[in-house]
Amino acid sequence: MATTAELFEEPFVADEYIERLAWRTPGGGSRGGEAFDPKRLLEEFVNHIQELQVMDERIQRKVEKLEQQCQKEAKEFAKKVQELQKSNQVAFQHFQELDEHISYVATKVCHLGDQLEGVNTPRQRAVEAQKLMKYFNEFLDGELKSDVFTNSEKIKEAADIIQKLHLIAQELPFDRFSEVKSKIASKYHDLECQLIQEFTSAQRRGEISRMREVAAVLLHFKGYSHCVDVYIKQCQEGAFLRNDVFEDAAILCQRVNKQVGEIFSNPETVLAKLIQNIFEVKLQSYVKDQLEEHRKSDAEQYLKNLYDLYTRIQIHKRTEAKLSIQDLKERLRQRTNLPLGPSIDTHGETFLSQEVVVNLLQETKQAFERCHRLSDPSDLPKNAFRIFSMLVEFLCTEHIDYALETGLAGIPSSDSKNANLYFLDVVHQANTIFHLFDKQFNDHLMPLISSSPKLSECLQKKKDIIEQMEVKLDMGIDRTLNCMIGQMKHILAAEQRKTDFKPEDENNVLIQYTNACVKVCGYVRKQVEKIRNSMDGKNVDTVLMELGVRFHRLIYEHLQQYSYSCMGGMLAICDVAEYRKCAKDFKIALVLQLFDTLHALCNLLVVAPDNLKQVCSGEQLANLDKNILHSFVQLRVDYRSARLARHFS
Repeated sequence: MATTAELFEEPFVADEYIERLAWRTPGGGSRGGEAFDPKRLLEEFVNHIQELQVMDERIQRKVEKLEQQCQKEAKEFAKKVQELQKSNQVAFQHFQELDEHISYVATKVCHLGDQLEGVNTPRQRAVEAQKLMKYFNEFLDGELKSDVFTNSEKIKEAADIIQKLHLIAQELPFDRFSEVKSKIASKYHDLECQLIQEFTSAQRRGEISRMREVAAVLLHFKGYSHCVDVYIKQCQEGAFLRNDVFEDAAILCQRVNKQVGEIFSNPETVLAKLIQNIFEVKLQSYVKDQLEEHRKSDAEQYLKNLYDLYTRIQIHKRTEAKLSIQDLKERLRQRTNLPLGPSIDTHGETFLSQEVVVNLLQETKQAFERCHRLSDPSDLPKNAFRIFSMLVEFLCTEHIDYALETGLAGIPSSDSKNANLYFLDVVHQANTIFHLFDKQFNDHLMPLISSSPKLSECLQKKKDIIEQMEVKLDMGIDRTLNCMIGQMKHILAAEQRKTDFKPEDENNVLIQYTNACVKVCGYVRKQVEKIRNSMDGKNVDTVLMELGVRFHRLIYEHLQQYSYSCMGGMLAICDVAEYRKCAKDFKIALVLQLFDTLHALCNLLVVAPDNLKQVCSGEQLANLDKNILHSFVQLRVDYRSARLARHFS
């Protein structure tokens, strides 16, 4: 048997197996001969067949035994799986019960929290009212004994209390409470003066955090404007020491622009007031003196001074305080009638020339090639950097940046009617030019500087110019979107009538969208197409999403201005359905979702009172704040009815 097993080799071939068996048999051979013994070979074959039969029976018994064992283990495994399934079902049932119990407890906790809040809020108000009454009694008795009034470190708490008492005192009759009103007013004035003095001291010490804290307290006082005046006055101390008043003004605006946002809650207003003060105190008299000196005696010198002043104003463009200087230029334009301000009409001109750009890039390409062939290897990166710097100056600064500045200046205000918006054309052309600029940077400049320290300088210079462009592009796009929303407001104001949503004859209303809706949607579709044609890549989706969100906010606030009868509510739903169809053109999921929710909210204007709660708990409205739902229900003309109020409470 061992010999038989040795004859099996992998892979098994029957012919080779017989051949090996014959060779191992004495007198077997393969081709016959003198030593060939057929009888012995036959005998060997018969014996070997018997051995194979025995081996087959043994293997078969082993296979049967293994099959039986496998079947037994399979049955045990199936039984174990069934037991596990039963256990899993029991566990899942317990989990469901636990989940229901948790939901029940959570509902109870939320209800209890609402009840506690309903109790605690009046309690807090009562406690606060009691404290105010206590402080009011001290003024009534004429003796301030509370620590909050006597401790100078608690001036913030005292200011909050006296401000509330001052409001209360204004409602009291003068004949009975004249004395206490006078005392409260006196304390109010004293604290106001102390806070302003504290703000002044903090500003001199340069303590920004303390200035911010005091300004926040003074925000609710009448003297808040005086606090701003103090800040403006002190920040100008030592700011105008040189003869160059324009440069001093730009540096001051730049410094204050970085600081004012850290101190005041309304930095734009404070900055505007500073600019107005600079103009009225410094620049107005300076410009007037410069012009009046030669106005009648020397016309040529007068024109030279005028040109010089104009040029100096333009040099403010290179400062970081761009918004502030634009306001400054506008005020100069209004007060002196000089054409300096941003309110210009570009008549659709972008001030960008593809021909000029192509010529500049072609000449620069040739310059890079000459630089590569003629420069000494050690001077090659330096010379290439000089060429690149000239390209940045003349292409990016003198050409693109000038066009962006002019384009920004040509954007009308958001309340202008029938405004023509050309800035998107500037965006489109500027993007095209900058793609060409970037291609030349990679194809012709990079090989010349890739292994030198000038590479980092060029990359940084390119990054800086891109960031400057992006800031102006973002600013212009934002203003353009504001103008678009402003145009929609004008359309709605001119075309939408109150009787649209509360018709006098409910039975004679043709259910369709209103004329205001038709015109707004037509305008929006044109702007969406223009944005798609002016931009590329992710910028399209970003701008369209911002326009879509603003568009939704406008329609949402517009609908809040009217009262709706049943048929008027149906008409509002038709309008919103048309707005939603318009929103699909944006191809922005968020915008469409906003208008889907608005459409669902408008259903609250027409749904029967008995079905209000069911509609509010629907898929689209379930997650909204209850105050939003309530605000729409309040727009119904039948809101005051007891039946409706009962169903929505």
